[in-house]
Amino acid sequence: MNLFELSLRWNGFPIKEAKTQLKEIQSIPESEYQAYVQTQRMDIVNFHLANNAFYKKFTESLNICSWEDVPVMQKSDLQIPLKKRLSEGYSERNVYVNKTSGSSGHPFIFAKDKVCHALTWAEIFDRFGWFGLDFHTSLQARFYGIPLDSLGYQKERLKDRLSSRYRFPIFDLSDKKLEQFLKAFQKKKFDYINGYTSSVVLFAKFLQKKGIVLTSICPTIKYCIVTSEMLYESDKKLMEQVFGVPVVNEFGASELDLIAFTNKKDEFIVNSETLFVEILDEDNAQVPHGKSGRIVITSLYNKAHPMIRYDIGDTGRLSEKSTFKKPILQELIGRTNDVAKLPSGKTVPGLTFYYVTKSVIEDDGNVKEFVIEQHALDRFKIIYTSERGLTASEIETIKQALFKYLEAGLQLQFERVEVLDRSNRGKLKQFISRL
Repeated sequence: MNLFELSLRWNGFPIKEAKTQLKEIQSIPESEYQAYVQTQRMDIVNFHLANNAFYKKFTESLNICSWEDVPVMQKSDLQIPLKKRLSEGYSERNVYVNKTSGSSGHPFIFAKDKVCHALTWAEIFDRFGWFGLDFHTSLQARFYGIPLDSLGYQKERLKDRLSSRYRFPIFDLSDKKLEQFLKAFQKKKFDYINGYTSSVVLFAKFLQKKGIVLTSICPTIKYCIVTSEMLYESDKKLMEQVFGVPVVNEFGASELDLIAFTNKKDEFIVNSETLFVEILDEDNAQVPHGKSGRIVITSLYNKAHPMIRYDIGDTGRLSEKSTFKKPILQELIGRTNDVAKLPSGKTVPGLTFYYVTKSVIEDDGNVKEFVIEQHALDRFKIIYTSERGLTASEIETIKQALFKYLEAGLQLQFERVEVLDRSNRGKLKQFISRL
């Protein structure tokens, strides 16, 4: 067991047992897999009906006799204090607690029991293993953000050391900064890139402009894994050309699990071991494979907190070749972010606002939805819906966070509205550039 896995066990996450459980699930034959999924999804529903007061109230007017009777959950349904959503026997001290990115404009705090969180990591280890990548021995070039508060910063740096990662913070992606990134690739023997799609694409465009193929200066690179945002085919081709390695797509949600991952046949394989993924129409009815609809997901093993028929806010389409054991995501719509340009010349990905929301969101469910618009290099508007208006103190906290993650001197305007305008797909985009 490597250092990262030992750190999980030291923190109470039974990773060894989770890896064994995952192998047992994977050994279920195709002929029995539909029965496994159908049994497990009703088991988790019945568990929460018996042990979770929030879920009992959420379903109190319904007679649940079949899976189709189970109601669909929206992110807005979960915007109440976490302690009111936990199952009996669970508290914030004995579960894994984190915050969603708010990338769709619906931030909230969530929890997983420790077995469920261990299964999440077992799933991640398994998928990276498809490509011979090991969290302990394979050096990762990590294009991610990092919390700027002292404790959060040190925790992420510790994780990097335990997980054989070298982090390239993505809050500044100017040419000057990308030149520094390039020098690191010349010195270090990276095995793979892993990071937010838009950030990695910007690095690829920088290399293309300089006429550099990454493997010519870092021949140890084998793969590029991108996540968190939509991967367009044109960007994938650009990265494969400029990096000189295959590009692997990852799709996940922190409150759930790894949702889909590209295999070596370039199929986008959906996680059917710990999740049940459905594609539903506007009436919450399942659509046939091959047709697009809303992606709705059930966490099959989270006993601490119900994530049952949870609408993640994206649209997708399963391949007609999909089975219960091997669902294939044919198309994913959404998860794109604009790029913000600042007066200093810095270029930052829209996903930077993920870290802003992480630093300022409170667990009172007040702010329901929000978008951030850029109207000039130094002028941003924060538009939000809430139970009450933000106080002067809360506004000041948000301002200071934006100054910390972006730069000082920006002009910020706050506007509270009853309803936010939505895209034609019904999904809010957290950051929009009006430049």
